[in-house]
Amino acid sequence: MFAGFLLLTLLCAPVQWIAVKARFPARRTIPKFYHRSLCKMIGIRVRVFGEPLTSGGLLLANHSSWLDIIILSSICPFTFVAKSEVNSWPLFGFLARLQSTIFVRRGEKSRTLSDREIIRNRIDSGEEIVIFPEGTSSDGNRVLPFKSALLSAAELPLHDEQGPDSETKVQPVSIAYVANYGIPMGREIRPSYAWYGDMDLLPHLWGAFAAGPLDVVVEFHEPLTSVAAGGRKKLADRAECAVRAGLMRALNGGAEHSKIFTDSSKNEASDDAVVAEAAQ
Repeated sequence: MFAGFLLLTLLCAPVQWIAVKARFPARRTIPKFYHRSLCKMIGIRVRVFGEPLTSGGLLLANHSSWLDIIILSSICPFTFVAKSEVNSWPLFGFLARLQSTIFVRRGEKSRTLSDREIIRNRIDSGEEIVIFPEGTSSDGNRVLPFKSALLSAAELPLHDEQGPDSETKVQPVSIAYVANYGIPMGREIRPSYAWYGDMDLLPHLWGAFAAGPLDVVVEFHEPLTSVAAGGRKKLADRAECAVRAGLMRALNGGAEHSKIFTDSSKNEASDDAVVAEAAQ
């Protein structure tokens, strides 16, 4: 299975590199095909509730594993914000650059101001930007406090087709690892799928490929705005509450959701469409 990951990467990476350099529209769809293929290869079954933002916006998600990126990228062509150290990681830094990841240097106020301009400009161009505002990863059983520094990007006015000075939409997103081989996970088992603390990446990567079918619930909550929330700090608090409620709902077997957006485990036709679009 790990060999399959390497083969898929060798096949997709050169095509994506060309698409990025030439700015072909397929540069947005190839990653979705790649990550959806990885989900099938690993055995990740994703069930999605709610509708993700389109036409630009900021998404705030809880974070417990590198698997979060694969899962979210299998749903929509998102752009991610990552710490600058990721840029220098072997292979994974290269893959992150191919997906147009925004690298930020944490703890430097001057860089934060520059980073928020970059994020705002990318949203202005129609991209959906994912931030993990906890600033680290958890054990998957809880949501850590949200940091608000980069949310200042949501306070900057946009200049898009909606008219000058339109507000940035900010959507909370809950990611919950709920079952393995169809059997609900307990609090003791879930951390074994999370990548946090001082865990080494490669052993965790190998373990994920050998873990067997994994069921994940992703919930896209109602979008917020900084103005309606009363500023970025209150925006972070409201988003954190929404994400925590969604996580607890999913882990507890889940409350009725109003609408299922997609079930990627049953979306074969969509995969074929992505392949066809990428090939054009």
